[in-house]
Amino acid sequence: MLSQFPIHSPEEEINHPVFSKKAVQVFIKRDDKIHPFISGNKWRKLKYPLHEAKNLNKNQLVTFGGAWSNHLLATAAAAAQFGFQSQGIVRGESVDNPVLAMCRLFGMKLQFIDRSSYREKESYFNNHFDSSTAYFIDEGGRSNLGVLGCKEIIPELQQEYAHIITAAGTGTTAAGLLQGIDEANLASRLHVIPVLKNGGFIKEDINKFEVSTKNLELHLDYHFSGYGKSTPELIHFIKDFVASTGIMIEPVYTGKAMYGLVDLIKKDYFKPGSRILFLHTGGLTGLLGQLNLF
Repeated sequence: MLSQFPIHSPEEEINHPVFSKKAVQVFIKRDDKIHPFISGNKWRKLKYPLHEAKNLNKNQLVTFGGAWSNHLLATAAAAAQFGFQSQGIVRGESVDNPVLAMCRLFGMKLQFIDRSSYREKESYFNNHFDSSTAYFIDEGGRSNLGVLGCKEIIPELQQEYAHIITAAGTGTTAAGLLQGIDEANLASRLHVIPVLKNGGFIKEDINKFEVSTKNLELHLDYHFSGYGKSTPELIHFIKDFVASTGIMIEPVYTGKAMYGLVDLIKKDYFKPGSRILFLHTGGLTGLLGQLNLF
């Protein structure tokens, strides 16, 4: 049952030479440990939509994503676990890959549509599905209910942090964190690292959720040429970080955000003595599409 879904997301201190040299403490909230496939902010953003779908007696989850989407896989796994059928609408031409294969294994039916149709997601849903039985979930789990789920990260924290770091694609996780910080009356600064090129739009997306951005700082220089893209420098950093800490990160989200955090610390962005939290947003199956880079 949804109410009995176990959450295991400890806070662990990371030992790294740069952190010691700059006299900062860095902890990581291991949302990647929540579930092998419904992990990190994927679970956070699905939790309340799943509750609503159950309460509305919907039996099918319909959602959207790219061919390597962690969100599609998380939705497929959640649907199987909590008794829903699932349909994934995939952007672009028909392809096969390990992520989509796992979606199918969890029972998700996949449909590939052209990018023009994909841009009109809600219209596509309304034209092709019966809303009395099907429940719409936007790409990446973006929704007000998703914000509500991400907000719950803040009261889970076991200590107060001067700075909290997260990667961002849609801004939903960041909006939830900002809302949680504001409601708890914390002084924590939220540092958001967009993984898309020209990611300043993230602030506009956060504003649409009507949350305060007074504690928000955006760092736009760690996209490594854009979404799903990387460079040899990023790959080298990820290999070194994983081998030296035992914590798996990937090139699409967590690798870029962790690179950004380490680089900011090297540049003395944070005062000595600062306690910093890095949010591990899961999505490690993103590695499957870029293993050839390692």
